[in-house]
Amino acid sequence: MRISCLCVALAATGCVRPDKVPATSDTTATRPESTAAVAPAATPPAPAPAPTPPTPTATKVATVQGFLAPESVLHDSAQDIYFVSNINGSPMARDNNGFISRVRPDGAVENLKFIEGGRSGVTLNAPKGLALEGDTLWVADIDALRAFDAKTGAPIDTVSLSKLGAVFLNDIAVGLTGALYITDTGIRFDDVGNVLHPGPDRIFRVGPDRAVTQAIRGDTLGRPNGIAVDPVGKRFIIVEFGGRYVLAWKPGDKAPSVVAKGPGGFDGVVVAGGRIMVSSWADSSVSSYETGQEVRLVGGIPSPADIGYDAKRNRLLIPVLSGNRVEIWQLP
Repeated sequence: MRISCLCVALAATGCVRPDKVPATSDTTATRPESTAAVAPAATPPAPAPAPTPPTPTATKVATVQGFLAPESVLHDSAQDIYFVSNINGSPMARDNNGFISRVRPDGAVENLKFIEGGRSGVTLNAPKGLALEGDTLWVADIDALRAFDAKTGAPIDTVSLSKLGAVFLNDIAVGLTGALYITDTGIRFDDVGNVLHPGPDRIFRVGPDRAVTQAIRGDTLGRPNGIAVDPVGKRFIIVEFGGRYVLAWKPGDKAPSVVAKGPGGFDGVVVAGGRIMVSSWADSSVSSYETGQEVRLVGGIPSPADIGYDAKRNRLLIPVLSGNRVEIWQLP
């Protein structure tokens, strides 16, 4: 979340994948010899191999300060603006003080509290993952989805998932048919901040008619965090916070398949063309996994939460949850 959770204690949830139980789903040619009697020509020395060019690296463009536990960044290409969700407190507290910021691509904060819990009829406790469906901005908020007008910030709708026992809604993706898919990481915090995992791990589906169903559940999801649509593969890419796998899943599949393995402690994921970019709390990085192998893009970023992508500028947007900042990186 996309876990982006406020406490660095989240890293303690572990990056070793536990044994999994099946998930359940609802739904040279050789040169010819010469016959001439001539002395053999001296064999020229083999040319030295060309040096391997260095792997291109990302370059930091800007650091934007002043947030309060920023969890997710999303580029609204229509408005050319970045939305940033701010937990502002405990990731499980129903304190109604969470907020959404608007940031311009040059790094200027246009409106720190564009949408603010407790004002103008807004309820927003601990906002995490963000998704856009037309002009509607969807926000994951503990056990509910909140919908807002992306242009005005006005509240539009709330979809509660509490009746289905939602524990820790984390990230959101809009499916190819328009339905929303939301990860539930299945964690809680005790009174002293320890991370508990009562589960279950699952993904919910909210249809255009607002009907809520459970799309898939099970330990094979590895405490699912970030989720993104891969339109080329017509699938979802899901990353594990409690394991070390990048997963692929299609609605109707009983269990996800493994795309790649990495350091684990994964949080955010974005799919840009054939590139799968994932943030990791385990080694403070953002890496690419499009070949199935890890290619480091950015390192030294503590608590990199639910990353975003600016396709117009080919930029990576990294919310640094524990550092109360967002970093903007130019990709090669």
